[in-house]
Amino acid sequence: MSARLFDSVAARLDRETSFLLDLTRSMVRIPTVNPKFEADPEINREPDHQDLLDTVLSDIGFKTTRSFPLEGRPNLTGDWAGDEERSLILCGHVDVVPIGERALWTVDPFGGEIKNDKLYGRGALDMKGGLAACIAACRALRLEGVELAGRVSVHAVVDEEAGGFGAMDLVKRGQMAKAAIIAEPTWGVVNPSEGGLEWVRVTIRGKNAHAGWRYNSIYPQVPRNTRPEPGVNAIELGARFIEAVRELEREWGMRKYHPDLPPGITTINPGVMLAGAGMGEDGRPKVTTNPAIIPDVCVMDFDLKFLPSESAADVRREFEDFVHHWAQTNSWLRDNPPKVQWELGGLHFPPVDTPTDHPIVRSLVSNRKKLGRETDIAGFVAVSDAAHYAGAGATCVIYGPGGDGFHGIDEYIEIPSLLESAKIIAATIVDWCGTR
Repeated sequence: MSARLFDSVAARLDRETSFLLDLTRSMVRIPTVNPKFEADPEINREPDHQDLLDTVLSDIGFKTTRSFPLEGRPNLTGDWAGDEERSLILCGHVDVVPIGERALWTVDPFGGEIKNDKLYGRGALDMKGGLAACIAACRALRLEGVELAGRVSVHAVVDEEAGGFGAMDLVKRGQMAKAAIIAEPTWGVVNPSEGGLEWVRVTIRGKNAHAGWRYNSIYPQVPRNTRPEPGVNAIELGARFIEAVRELEREWGMRKYHPDLPPGITTINPGVMLAGAGMGEDGRPKVTTNPAIIPDVCVMDFDLKFLPSESAADVRREFEDFVHHWAQTNSWLRDNPPKVQWELGGLHFPPVDTPTDHPIVRSLVSNRKKLGRETDIAGFVAVSDAAHYAGAGATCVIYGPGGDGFHGIDEYIEIPSLLESAKIIAATIVDWCGTR
């Protein structure tokens, strides 16, 4: 992008900052709490939110369409026609997490209040502000008469907070591009990489018995034909397994490394553990309220992260090998090996590993420099919808504004950062898509 065009687009955004702020406030004021976390029609208003964006995108000149990855929960896409070789997706999710305890907020969680250069509200930072910045960037380009050569698509997706099933659905429908910018909050850091993530379940089976005869299984006994056979406590086996996984996690943290991510990012978090007696049809124990039974089922769900440079297939194989070899250390488990299940609930995040010298990364860095900003390049430590586009072949980078309180209390976005992000994204659109 030429310096002259950069200055004119930036000046346009400066003159019309009210559009960006009003759009962000309007988006925040429509509660879009993901209904998978809290079901309430008053706060599950994703269709109303998409109505708002549909009007805004149509007014700018986008051709809009809706699709429904989940019942009653629409994705909204807007397209400017152009060359596919230089096509670009600008993606943001519209669902938000619950507000938590209302009494702890000092502002209305859905009020869009502005004070001290901060715009407050659930979703302001994560990530309605970033999506608004993308839309404002496109509007500024249109008003400045820029005719892009490449196609630009805005993807306003649902359900990112619960696994990214909105973006996954668009990918399945073939709504792709050569590159994508995901406007998650990055505080101005350019994130061309992101580790992969798997949800994995390990189920350990023991052997039911009456707890009154537990001593049979832990102390030496005189052989008697009348003595009940010992039980095998699945909870105790599960506890040993969690400790073993902790050692694997440490070993991965020492051995696995990616230059853009913190050491030890390859975590294996035990997030759910259910144990009891009898296996239910849902894969969980039937009885969880009777400690007089030696339990025979222990189900553990883990959130497993891996490096951008690793493949899901290799990591799955490595983890399964670990489970197998751990089981060989126990006579019961050798004959009754643990069961490993992947993609719980269909959740799976492929890794993102865009080279740091890729043109779209260089563009973001260069455009920040035009505003006098030094730029850090680092990996995104969480996961985002970039995973789903990257997994389907798009070149992805995560870049957006800063603030605080996301997934917490008094969430806000910093207005100068919001405006700066719109300027940088506008310039990068031109660099990537080119002009006619």
